[in-house]
Amino acid sequence: MIEDLKLKVLNGYQINKAEALILVHEDLSKLTLYANEIRNKFCGDTFDVCSIINGKSGKCSEDCKYCAQSSYYKTLIQEYQLLSTNKIVAEALHNHSKGILRFSIVTSGRKLTDAELSQVCDSYRKIKEKCDIYLCASHGLLSYEQLVKLKQAGVSRYHCNIETSRKNFHNICTTHTYDDKINTIKNAKKAGLEVCSGFIIGMGETIEDRIEMLLDLRELNIKSVPINILTPIKATPYENILVLKEDEICRIIAVSRFILPKAMIRLAGGRGLFKDKGKSMLNSGANAAISGDMLTTTGISIDEDMKMISQLGFKVRKV
Repeated sequence: MIEDLKLKVLNGYQINKAEALILVHEDLSKLTLYANEIRNKFCGDTFDVCSIINGKSGKCSEDCKYCAQSSYYKTLIQEYQLLSTNKIVAEALHNHSKGILRFSIVTSGRKLTDAELSQVCDSYRKIKEKCDIYLCASHGLLSYEQLVKLKQAGVSRYHCNIETSRKNFHNICTTHTYDDKINTIKNAKKAGLEVCSGFIIGMGETIEDRIEMLLDLRELNIKSVPINILTPIKATPYENILVLKEDEICRIIAVSRFILPKAMIRLAGGRGLFKDKGKSMLNSGANAAISGDMLTTTGISIDEDMKMISQLGFKVRKV
């Protein structure tokens, strides 16, 4: 069945939930091999690499159980208000000099105030004046009007993860809803922005949950899909959850490629937990990554990532 589904996907077929659930249990070596065949047909050897800066840290009003920045948990992370434009621009220029294609300011909290939004828009404009890096933004549940202002400041893509499936969402967060996320994504598109949206695996969700969120992302026509692996953080409700095994992660990445054949499937937080820094995951159908440090956890250095990307035969290109 797996080879039949591969051929169907290569010819434009969209697999359904039942077929995806069968794929999850297929032989892993075949699953990853065929996922790479699908990736190669629709995306070639193009690799999309981005980086982020934690532009505002901690004191978040939301109760997401996985997050070190929530004010509900005493995680002892560094907390600060919006970074200065000079500091953000300097980081963007440094990353651009290392070959990074996309750069995003990420801020904690449910959303930015209008005054904070004005400040980050100034930072985005200053970056655009100094280099041609693509600008992404991740500022929570912004309104349509606020998203338009980001677009006018030079931002091309907005990031808003769905995090988990609709039916599982209430188990990880009670201060906002799955529909709040979906509405933000739709407003970003309405504002003329591309959307980057993905999820976190390893929070106790079922295989069915994972398939359902991939199908929702396909329905939303999302082209950039970050896959995060839960990093258990002390003092959060998930501090004692066991980290997923590498084979399980490779399996869901491969299935992601079957469901989203044309997407940039992006390795995000958590790959630094593994000895190969995500190499096996990139060999499972992925073709993008967030490089450098994450928000409150250490990532993989840009130089190290660029070397690995080249060794795997990818070419870093803007898409």
